[in-house]
Amino acid sequence: MTLPEETPALPLDEDGGPVFAAPWEARVFAMTVAAHRTGLFTWSEWTEALGAELASDGDEVGYYDRWLVAFEKLLSEKGVAAAGQLDGLKQAWNRAARATPHGQPIELERG
Repeated sequence: MTLPEETPALPLDEDGGPVFAAPWEARVFAMTVAAHRTGLFTWSEWTEALGAELASDGDEVGYYDRWLVAFEKLLSEKGVAAAGQLDGLKQAWNRAARATPHGQPIELERG
């Protein structure tokens, strides 16, 4: 995957590719790039949103936690998803994850 040169500093492996500690990190990364490529926002808008989130004070959270918050804020600002919708989906996902036996795929219907 080729990214714009102004991509924010990402954790990289020895080959220069992004490193993800969990599958959800790779998914939110891919969704962000896909949303950019469809024209939902410019890469400059993205870097501004992510930079603001990374610079914000708050709890000690990981890089991709901040990435997710920045992505959600942009989705809300662009009118793609209201904050309430995103919160509802998060709650449904958390319920489904708790109801899913270990090793099984998580399905929202389980929540």
